Amino acid sequence: MKMRKRQSIVKKMSGVIVRLAGLALAVGLSFSIPVSAQDVTKNTSKMGPADTVLRGDAKCTSCHDDSDNPPPTMLGERPWVLSIGKTKHGTTADGRTPTCSSCHGESTPHMKKGPDGKRPAPDRTFKKTTPAEVQDEACTTCHKGGNRTFWDNSAHHANGVACATCHNVHNNGHDKVRDKVTQTEVCFSCHKDKRAEINRPSHHPVKEGKVACSDCHNPHGSSGPKQLKRDTVNETCYQCHMEKRGPFLHNHQPVNEECTLCHNPHGTTVANLLKSRPPFLCQQCHNDISSGHPGQLGRLPTGPTTSTGQLGTVGRGCLNCHTSIHGDNNPQGSTATRRFFR
Repeated sequence: MKMRKRQSIVKKMSGVIVRLAGLALAVGLSFSIPVSAQDVTKNTSKMGPADTVLRGDAKCTSCHDDSDNPPPTMLGERPWVLSIGKTKHGTTADGRTPTCSSCHGESTPHMKKGPDGKRPAPDRTFKKTTPAEVQDEACTTCHKGGNRTFWDNSAHHANGVACATCHNVHNNGHDKVRDKVTQTEVCFSCHKDKRAEINRPSHHPVKEGKVACSDCHNPHGSSGPKQLKRDTVNETCYQCHMEKRGPFLHNHQPVNEECTLCHNPHGTTVANLLKSRPPFLCQQCHNDISSGHPGQLGRLPTGPTTSTGQLGTVGRGCLNCHTSIHGDNNPQGSTATRRFFR
């Protein structure tokens, strides 16, 4: 008897489940087909083709789809057109995001083939043959002020370097020039002499990824020399080397004037980025009798002596004694010959 009751309960439950499934299917079908196919066609024709990435880009993406690979950029890269959707220029949630026509123009003739069967180029292209002023107009419309205030007076602008020469807008979210690790690849494509200097034994840790060109330079222009981020060379160096700033009780005037009088910041074959090794570097200035260390020919002394006039170049490493060459606060260094001691 118990077995029969269980079987009857199972039959009733299965019947209920079947009825509920049928009801759910009916409701789903009623919501999935609210209008006829003819109505759907009418609505689609009114809306037009849907935008793929940016608002209003449908007229472009109808031809330039995800398989479109334009000619290489000035840096040799071949970006996919729709990869712009992975960048800030493809952020749909930002109302400032430009459309295709914001940069390339309306390009109405480009949308139709000409009488010769060929399609004219867009109103604005970003090729080597396109003047830099025409290319930059699309960028500077939005990107102005801030660290681009001095762009019109920058060395890059004066030499016809366009924004697209360094920046790749259609990328996969990775612009090489904005990444410290890959930035030097872009800069060294033109500044090949700096590539050679960075590869010298004594160099700033650029290759190691700790320092990038943009840490010292503003490629968009600045009020300082060599497009430096600060107004002077020394102020730029003091961003990291603050212990050399001073003021000291005894200041070394060449240090106060400019660091590059003694150092080559990109790299040298001498330790500490020096242009030449002591004593030759020091004797470019300290080469008179009154300095106590006059220039001499390299030779060995003829006998035991403590006279600096007889020592020649033997053991004459100026920094062996003058260890605080950038400036010191030693009150005993009252005379010129005893300054910059530790």
